[in-house]
Amino acid sequence: MPNATQKGGPQSRRASMLCQNPRFGLYLDQRRRRVHQVPVENMPDGTHAPEDCADFIRQSCGVESRAEIDHNDAARVMLDRIMADYSKWERQQRQQSVGGDV
Repeated sequence: MPNATQKGGPQSRRASMLCQNPRFGLYLDQRRRRVHQVPVENMPDGTHAPEDCADFIRQSCGVESRAEIDHNDAARVMLDRIMADYSKWERQQRQQSVGGDV
């Protein structure tokens, strides 16, 4: 059971900053459309607000609070994976943008 007085540290701050990034919300929009085969008309870009992003992080990491990520090795590993997947998506977006300018 998580300690109610646990304080967040660097991992919690990293997750919080990620959730404030509008590009991460766009990533989640596109990811959800792909995973659940939802047409863009039903889930346009801009659907995921910062609180939706925070919900995604908490659910994916299996925690009730982002502060728990600093005290839970499995949650920290999952946050690392989320960050890696998001970074890969960003690289692909840049490559598509450069490829489209040719």
